[in-house]
Amino acid sequence: MKKFLAMLAVVNLSMAALAGETPMMVSFKDLKWTALPERPGMEFAVLSGDPKTGEYTQIRKIPAGTENPLHWHSSEIKNVIISGVWYTGTDAASAKDFGPGSVVMMPANWVHVSGCRTGSECVFYQEGKGKFDFNPVAAEAPGAKPGP
Repeated sequence: MKKFLAMLAVVNLSMAALAGETPMMVSFKDLKWTALPERPGMEFAVLSGDPKTGEYTQIRKIPAGTENPLHWHSSEIKNVIISGVWYTGTDAASAKDFGPGSVVMMPANWVHVSGCRTGSECVFYQEGKGKFDFNPVAAEAPGAKPGP
């Protein structure tokens, strides 16, 4: 796991250096956490961009035992699980568990359930291709497609 996170950091820093930017380096303990208004109890720390308006990267913390009912997001989201056991799938019965080091990429408008299993909070790195939104299944997704 440590090797994976080190590799991720090296790739990100290398890309920043190639782009002529100053690398961003922040310790987990120094992240600035904000409550996620759409989902009480969840927190995020923005690393780049702005999840309210467009593309972003952030670290997310989800309390153990959290269950997110059927919903969709209007933009593609990529998650890399750092700790805890995150689950997702087209319904609760078929949802799969993803532990540390797992990568979960969700296309825009994919209707799914998700959550953090009991035992310990889930922490993951997240990239969004557009603004973050949480749309309950009652708000029908345009062109919604069930998962694989």
